[in-house]
Amino acid sequence: MRAQAKKIRQEEEEESAFVSMTDMTVGFLFIMMILLAFFASQARDSETVPISRFDAMVEQRDEWRDLAETRAETIERLEKELEALQLLVAELTAQVEALTEERDALKAEISSLKADNESLKQRVMELEELVQNLQERIQDLEDQIKVKDEEIEKLQAQLAELKKVDPLEAYLARVSMARREVLTRLRDAILADFPDLKVELSEESDALRFQGEGLFASNRSNLTREKVAIVSKLAERLDEILPCFTIGDASRFDEACNPAFALVEAVQIEGHTDNRGTDQVNRSLSAARANSTFFAMTGAAQGVMQHLNLKQQPVLSVAAYGPDRPVTTNDTPEGRATNRRIDLRFIMVTPQDTGGIEVIREALEAVGERQ
Repeated sequence: MRAQAKKIRQEEEEESAFVSMTDMTVGFLFIMMILLAFFASQARDSETVPISRFDAMVEQRDEWRDLAETRAETIERLEKELEALQLLVAELTAQVEALTEERDALKAEISSLKADNESLKQRVMELEELVQNLQERIQDLEDQIKVKDEEIEKLQAQLAELKKVDPLEAYLARVSMARREVLTRLRDAILADFPDLKVELSEESDALRFQGEGLFASNRSNLTREKVAIVSKLAERLDEILPCFTIGDASRFDEACNPAFALVEAVQIEGHTDNRGTDQVNRSLSAARANSTFFAMTGAAQGVMQHLNLKQQPVLSVAAYGPDRPVTTNDTPEGRATNRRIDLRFIMVTPQDTGGIEVIREALEAVGERQ
């Protein structure tokens, strides 16, 4: 594009020089013609030229005139061409300027894109490094997950084994829970009747403990009228609960009151003392207290003796342990008061195998069928 523009400028300069020389030639010829005409008018005969020479000069003049006209036409044509070329040059110059601006803009854009490209390359490198780190982290986590999955699989296998509960163990667990519920109901009922009474559930949840001066005065085995009222109410409450957990004429079984199919072997009235005094005295005292409680209960609720175990024996019984089974230390007055107690212990029938469970179930269902 630049070479073409340069060539055009050179042609313009050559044509300009040519036009100037043509103008000078025409002007010179015109002046010569004027001078010739003037000299002709002033010439004398002696000074005139022959006609042939004149005609030759006229002919030469006409040739020059034709040449001048031709040159004028050429000049006019060249001027038009020059004008067209000047317009073309202006257009091309504008195009060159526009293309130059566009080129400069493209160069700037290229520079910017190169800078962006470098920045993007750096970012890509950073992201590739991040991806690599994340892939390594993912692999590490997948390895950990694999280890955890193996551990979970082992634990699930162990859990599956644990879920294979022995029917006998499951039955005994249900019986233990049922006994706790029965004793809790009995305790709450007695405390509702006698809020100040010292009675609590044993640690093993198998007995109610009447502690200290709860039923008997120190070194005494007989019940006062007030204590007889407590024992009588206890017998009545017990007579309300036992029918669902025993067999016999007074029993009334259904699964709503005994879903565990628990069967009472014995409700044992246990006498206990502290370690003060002789062993013989303490054993006699504990037996006397247990018997006093037994007779007071059976006298208040005679039906309590009609609740039988699997051997067709009355479940209510007595036992005396003297100082042999303390529940706390005898070194303090408080400890000795706690050890001087009456325990009402529930002993449940404990089968040795699943066959024994079926015997218990059949015995209780037989009670329910005859109601």
